[in-house]
Amino acid sequence: MPFTRAQRPLYEVKANLFKGLAHPFRIRILELLSTAPERSVADLQAQTGLEASHLSQHLAVLRRHRLVESERRGSHVFYRLGDPAVGRLLAVARDLLVEVLAADGDLLRDVATLPALAAPETPGADRS
Repeated sequence: MPFTRAQRPLYEVKANLFKGLAHPFRIRILELLSTAPERSVADLQAQTGLEASHLSQHLAVLRRHRLVESERRGSHVFYRLGDPAVGRLLAVARDLLVEVLAADGDLLRDVATLPALAAPETPGADRS
């Protein structure tokens, strides 16, 4: 059943939330923030190895999607998760990742049970 006209904006907000999560460095930033009440920009930069401008862009995306909050204190800016649920979401995502990797590991191990393939013939090769 398609969603209603009233539901569409809700699904768009939800999709945008996932867009905010859709970058490896943003996930890493959120993971770092989930392990401490807050972190300074300098700390995030040191932990991620990102240039200041790139870190700033990622933090702006996270702020826009309300995944993080910031607070300026003097010349320093500190970030924290926008909601504790973000930390729980990251934990569930990590559990899912472990399950996916385990399943892939099983598939990779099962590849060894496939019958061998004949090597393709090289066109123009001498068949004598």
